[in-house]
Amino acid sequence: MSAPSRLKRVEVTDALRDGTVPRHGLELFAVGLEAFERVLDEELDTVAAGGGKLKAVRGDYGTGKTFFARWLEHRARQRGFATAVVQISETETPLHRWETVYRRALESLQTKEWSSGAFRSLVDRWFYNLEEEVLGDAAVNAEDAEAVARAVGELLERRLASVSATQPQFAAALRRCHGARVAGEHALAEGLVAWLMGQPNVAADLKRAAGLKGDLDHDGAAGFLRGLLELLKQTGRSGLLLVLDEVETIQRVRADSREKSLNALRQLVDDLDARRFPGLYVLITGTPQFFDGPQGVQRSAPLAQRLQTHFGKDPRFDSARATQLRLQPFSFDRLVDVGRRVREIYPATAPDRVARHVDDELLGSLARAVAGKLGGKVGVAPRIYLKRLVGLLDQVDQHADFDPRVHYEPIVEASELTVEEREAAGIGISVADIAIDVGGGGKGAIE
Repeated sequence: MSAPSRLKRVEVTDALRDGTVPRHGLELFAVGLEAFERVLDEELDTVAAGGGKLKAVRGDYGTGKTFFARWLEHRARQRGFATAVVQISETETPLHRWETVYRRALESLQTKEWSSGAFRSLVDRWFYNLEEEVLGDAAVNAEDAEAVARAVGELLERRLASVSATQPQFAAALRRCHGARVAGEHALAEGLVAWLMGQPNVAADLKRAAGLKGDLDHDGAAGFLRGLLELLKQTGRSGLLLVLDEVETIQRVRADSREKSLNALRQLVDDLDARRFPGLYVLITGTPQFFDGPQGVQRSAPLAQRLQTHFGKDPRFDSARATQLRLQPFSFDRLVDVGRRVREIYPATAPDRVARHVDDELLGSLARAVAGKLGGKVGVAPRIYLKRLVGLLDQVDQHADFDPRVHYEPIVEASELTVEEREAAGIGISVADIAIDVGGGGKGAIE
């Protein structure tokens, strides 16, 4: 792997400084995921060849489910996949409303080339490829714009024939969108792209101009997803990695909505097995309670059977090929290892001073301190630990006379902890700020 650019290193450390998971660059400091790499790459290759796959990742808070998903996104994009992340929510993105899931997926769609606006860019690329193919045909007069547009439309229909059989409006909207662009009807073209993305507020006159009716519904979303996969394939992509994050929220919805959501998930598993969505890899994340508890997967016997995975006593021997993967909480050694990697990629202006002052011993002292004040639970500590570490690196890098063993007094404030972190650490929401004394060399000093 080539050395990361300074811009990428700045992006990563900026996110860690804010206490958030970086959107890109997780591969630079990922630890403990090596056991999954080969199998997941093999599964992505199988999906790229026309298969479909659902993988479930389970873990309590602090095991890194979101980190795992972002890490897999990076690997997928490096292998030519587009990626999309949908955070399941009982109010904004319920799993049983597939049209909403589709819309959120299109809004977050990324490729290796485009981190935003990827769907519009893909449509542009697809139209360009179709036009190039048509213009390469001697039977079409390149000077006749109408003939070219007609030939592109006919080629489009042939390319989306299988999708048109189940969702003809997807192909019709793309064809009319191309015609609108050729004719300079930019508002119509943009409106149709928004409609293809599942946006609900497209003007009625724009839809009438394209012969379209209504908004996207649950059943139509499946056809649109197949259309998207075909579009990705024809623009040289390997497929789509779709992350459905925090599916455990299903447990908190009304009984009827929960049943619909579980059934939608079961139907998705069956559709993937039947290759109704060739090129689609779905990753779902959830807590053990969701997979094993009475208000989650176990309420649907067919779904529970499909996701059933037997775990032995020792997680070291888990199979990466199983339908479910269980993530383990951070250990102290793993926390320090992550600290080393962050220190290595930190964009220092005084790298020698940083290396001298922030050595492995200090990394260990900081890890013990943060974990100790969070109930001794190392699994709760990574976010706060990395936030404090980057802040410490900042001070060492900016001030030549700053010695963390003398001048640094890390503080963890209850207000900066998430609800999950407070619960996992056993800290009440009204607790006062917690000062961390991490050494024996003086008040608040790291030694």
